[in-house]
Amino acid sequence: MGLALVHSRARAGVAAPAVQVEVHLSGGLPSTQIVGLPAAAVRESRDRVRAAILCAQFEYPQRRITINLAPADLPKDGGRFDLPIALGILAASGQIDRDALAGCEFLGELGL
Repeated sequence: MGLALVHSRARAGVAAPAVQVEVHLSGGLPSTQIVGLPAAAVRESRDRVRAAILCAQFEYPQRRITINLAPADLPKDGGRFDLPIALGILAASGQIDRDALAGCEFLGELGL
């Protein structure tokens, strides 16, 4: 089982509250779930992230992937969480060093 934590920021007016992107890989049928009050654009990031990971010649894990955007009561919108989600998946699956993500914050939309 893999677990990774990536730090990011949401948008709330002129503020940018902290968001923890938690990625957990487990056994079971391959699927990707995003929880933590994501808007439609964030839910659509599943497809963008998968395509970007494959196009970058990494492996997309054939496992059950749960992505939690915390805190759950903070609305999240836009594609800004694509990059932290992708990094979390790569770190949780052991394709990049999860310690390299510590102390940094990531945000950005991924293209195909």
